[in-house]
Order: sequence, then structure tokens, then C-alpha cells
Amino acid sequence: MWFAILATDIPDSLERRRQARPAHIARLQILLDAGRLFVAGAFPAIESPDPGPAGFTGSLILAEFPSQAEAQAWADADPYVAAGVYARVEIKPFRKALPA
Repeated sequence: MWFAILATDIPDSLERRRQARPAHIARLQILLDAGRLFVAGAFPAIESPDPGPAGFTGSLILAEFPSQAEAQAWADADPYVAAGVYARVEIKPFRKALPA
């Protein structure tokens, strides 16, 4: 099943994000290579593809996992969690409707 992983950053998370990003992206690449990643990205703090020092307010990952417990375990092991980037992470089952 697909799951949405919705993460909210702590204030001023940019430097922590920069440091943990290579490991974070490497884990996403594993999901992508396995055909289990639908989309992943960050929420810029301002309306800009490159928010500069304004940074980001969180992240969204849509990925396939056998269960919500496994999605939660995967999210809990994220390098951004270990680096203290995220203040909160929420996992929600996701059912794609469109495009078909």
C-alpha cells in the first residue's frame, strides 16, 4: 500500500538538513530503485524553488510499504530524524485516484 510521510521541520532546520541530506537522499534512492517511491520533496518556506536562507518547513514522501508499521519504522530511521530536522512526522495511508 502507498503511504504519505508528512514531516514538519523544527525552526531554523536548514543547516541540519544540509548535513543530513546525502544520507536522506541515499535512502530515498533505494526506494526509487525498488519502484516503491512515487514522489519525494521538501516544502520551501517561501514561494521559491530555491528558498535560500529561508529554508524549508517540512517534507512529503509518498512511498509503498507492506504496512503502516513498516512505513513508520522506515520514517523513524530517516537521517533527518536522527539529525533533529523534524519536529513531527505523520504517516497516513494513501490511495491514488488520479491520474488513473
